[in-house]
Amino acid sequence: MRYSSQIKPISYLKANAAEVLTHLAEQREPMVITQNGEAKAVLQDVASFEETQETLALLKMLALGNQDVAAGKVKPVADVVIRLRAKRTSA
Repeated sequence: MRYSSQIKPISYLKANAAEVLTHLAEQREPMVITQNGEAKAVLQDVASFEETQETLALLKMLALGNQDVAAGKVKPVADVVIRLRAKRTSA
């Protein structure tokens, strides 16, 4: 994805807020907002933001799982299955 076409000054955002929101929702591409020629913020539609948050959450779970594996905090699947079956039959 190329962000160079999605860079707008803050004055553009102020003057065209409704159109910017419509564009973000339709195109689902983030927009970089500049102030005094420097990138200051990134705007994106809510659906894309939610997808990003879900992806980050999954990546965090994977990283935590990898840490557990590296630390030896794992059990063989067979042991877990036996324990789960024992719980199921005792309930």
